[in-house]
Amino acid sequence: MRNPQSTQWAQLFELPEQPGLPLQGRLRVAVVQAVLDGRLSPGAPMPSSRELARLLGLSRNTVTSAYEQLIDENFLEARPRSGVFVAANARALPAVQAEPLPDGGGRSGAAPDWQARVLRSLLDRPTLTKPDRWREYAYPFVYGTYDSQLFPTEDFRECCVRSLARAQLPHWTPDFETDDVPDLIEQIRLRLLPKRGVFALKDEILVTVGSQQACYLLAEALFDTGTRVGFEEPGHPHARNTFSLRDPRWVPVPVDEEGVVVDGMPGLDYLFVTPSHQSPTTVTLGLERRQRLLRQAELQDFVVIEDDYEAENLYVGAPMPALKSLDKTGRVIYVGSVSKSLSPVLRLGYIVAPRSLIAELRVLRHAMVRHPSAFLQHAYALFLSLGHHESHARRVNQALQERMALVAQALREHLPDFEFALPQGGASIWVHAPAWVDSGDLAIIARRHGVLIEVGDVFYARPPYPCPFFRLRLSSIAAAQIPAGIRALALAVDELAHARGEARSTLRTH
Repeated sequence: MRNPQSTQWAQLFELPEQPGLPLQGRLRVAVVQAVLDGRLSPGAPMPSSRELARLLGLSRNTVTSAYEQLIDENFLEARPRSGVFVAANARALPAVQAEPLPDGGGRSGAAPDWQARVLRSLLDRPTLTKPDRWREYAYPFVYGTYDSQLFPTEDFRECCVRSLARAQLPHWTPDFETDDVPDLIEQIRLRLLPKRGVFALKDEILVTVGSQQACYLLAEALFDTGTRVGFEEPGHPHARNTFSLRDPRWVPVPVDEEGVVVDGMPGLDYLFVTPSHQSPTTVTLGLERRQRLLRQAELQDFVVIEDDYEAENLYVGAPMPALKSLDKTGRVIYVGSVSKSLSPVLRLGYIVAPRSLIAELRVLRHAMVRHPSAFLQHAYALFLSLGHHESHARRVNQALQERMALVAQALREHLPDFEFALPQGGASIWVHAPAWVDSGDLAIIARRHGVLIEVGDVFYARPPYPCPFFRLRLSSIAAAQIPAGIRALALAVDELAHARGEARSTLRTH
């Protein structure tokens, strides 16, 4: 018969389901959790390494190594000729329970009215959203995750491990105050920017927590309620919402099949543009129009904020020079991303601007987050210096070009009455449905068919209704799923057409 205590040990130290951790690490998690949860009290005896190894089906070396690390970290303690016990100070002392304050005659129990106190809210602003469990949908044509098939796991792990070497610690462990890791600044200055035709000094570059923080810093430093901010219509909703916190005077600037419209530009102080692959229409601003835009900025005395969105994702033609590379008078503020092609959650972006503005932004950033993770900056500097960034970008471009061809073929086959233009690059397609389709209604029905799309109205300051536009993002869906995903989307369109009493084309097959 099994010893009841052995059964209790086996239940108490059941290894958690964390496949990313080795067995030794999973055992440590189980022991630490039992201690911190109070299921193992200070001074409680631990089973011998031999017994615990037998109960959990582990090697004795695995258990011994886990015990040794936990002893080093003061969760356990070894007593000569007695065994291993939970350390006396393994758990922090809880706070002393205080008696409630006596009623002083005020509004006892009344909580603050936060809805009245919040001065700048974004809760009602339209933006890109996904269901909570969006990863469970079969066909996620949406933004927001890395590609597990393309992620350079070994290369990135190598750079992180190298950054943790003792010889590298002095390069990123000191407090950088307002500065950035010099190695990353050099990689941005000498490796990334020259590919876009941009040449900058080190004190003209600031690292940010993604391009969105770059927008926040610029708005905080440059905008107020009287600032006239031109914004592409349709345009990038995340940047629009970030800028809106300063409540500027919005000036919608139309976009056509060649990008932002320069002729007839209204009076502005700043213009935000995404010229490489316009968000969301994906069109690329041509060279002649770029030059006219800069001339117009000089004539009208406004500053251009260039978000070089998805500039690295290019499949057709030669790279278009960044607006910043054509700027001779310091009128362009350049916003770029270091890590987006790898994974958006790494959150590394940067700003290139005149040194006087960068100096202001450094102090402003310091007041917010001090600086982005120095460890991540150093690891990514290694990633760039070893050539991993370029080789990964090539793999991503090849994969996205394949997905782009698949989605175009599927749209022509299953939704022939839907219009789109194949972009020169980027990771999405902007689709124009028939006029009777509202993409918001279509998105609701599409979810029931396992399809997620990005509805068009969130990209507009003044969306039309019905809004027949939507975006299909290709960075979160495997190539093999794309044809079936478009077939499922066509079924959702059929369902919407039936509800609206609209006739559908029969030129396709399911």
